[in-house]
Amino acid sequence: MFKVIQIRDTARVPPNKFGGDINESIAEILQGQYEGTWDKDLGFILAIHKIIRVGDGKIVPGDGSAYYDTDFEALTYLPKIYEVVEGEVEEITEFGAFVRLGPIDGLVHVSQLTNDFINYDKKSNTLSGKESGRGLKVGDKVRARIVTLSLKRGSAKIGLTMRQPYLGKLEWIAEEKKEG
Repeated sequence: MFKVIQIRDTARVPPNKFGGDINESIAEILQGQYEGTWDKDLGFILAIHKIIRVGDGKIVPGDGSAYYDTDFEALTYLPKIYEVVEGEVEEITEFGAFVRLGPIDGLVHVSQLTNDFINYDKKSNTLSGKESGRGLKVGDKVRARIVTLSLKRGSAKIGLTMRQPYLGKLEWIAEEKKEG
């Protein structure tokens, strides 16, 4: 789930940033410190949205930098168990498909693709159902549900299923709607 959250932290502004716009300097520092990082409680921090408040600067003897208590907003993505997500197949392996879910990937194990027996074709790099003939390849758009989630500091492992109604490759879903 994408969210805009408010964070309070202390920004360390080095002497070479003195003299310019303090809000711009702090925004640049926070972007370098936060953007593209993973936190198990906040999720994947995509962008520093805006600086809300910058407190008075404090100088620590022997450091030379100034420290500012700062409140700011950040755009984050924190996956939730049972959340329905859409993404694009990034990689096919003999054990499943990796799906890009915005900033991170999730895995659809072959047992979670369909109710059909799945064959892996190494030559064409596809997964296909033995009876249905439905195939999955890199670049396909899919809808899946998050069924397992392991969030740790610095990493996230996401398990997906497409074995429920209105989940799967978007073309399969369209076919199901026409049939039923």
